[in-house]
Amino acid sequence: MKYLTLGCAIALLITSCSSPKSKTARADSLTNNDTSAKAKDTLVNNSKAAISSLCFLNTQGKDSTSVEMVVHGNKVTGQMNWLPYQKDSRKGTLDGALKNDTIHAVWSFMQEGMMDTLKLNFQIKNGELSQKPLKLNTKTGREQTDESSDYSITYNSSTKLHSH
Repeated sequence: MKYLTLGCAIALLITSCSSPKSKTARADSLTNNDTSAKAKDTLVNNSKAAISSLCFLNTQGKDSTSVEMVVHGNKVTGQMNWLPYQKDSRKGTLDGALKNDTIHAVWSFMQEGMMDTLKLNFQIKNGELSQKPLKLNTKTGREQTDESSDYSITYNSSTKLHSH
């Protein structure tokens, strides 16, 4: 039963990343010009006219994290869902800025019925996403990005929604 639940959760994540109608309505309203630019070209060129929808998945044991991003120029929005096995999940939105290959974002999420936020640092290189890990701030009792660490959490590219 546990494996069935985990399998369903992963299938749901993959399906959500491959459903362009619901996830790209905002992106479609921003521009109607279709281009064949790849996500990595858009990010490297940082073109103001291009919009890229990207989807990534990280699995560690039975835990998974999905990240869906819409990049429009240097503005990054999206969703991030952390689904630890048999624990409370964190599901919420990302809002940030892209500069060169680095994304500084605020993740606003719901956990245990309460809203919270975390500042996250991502890096996109060659179409791959990585993140700096979190650490516990013993003074505040809250998690925060470990600025002294490398981008050590890697996400696999999932089905890309599309590029405009």
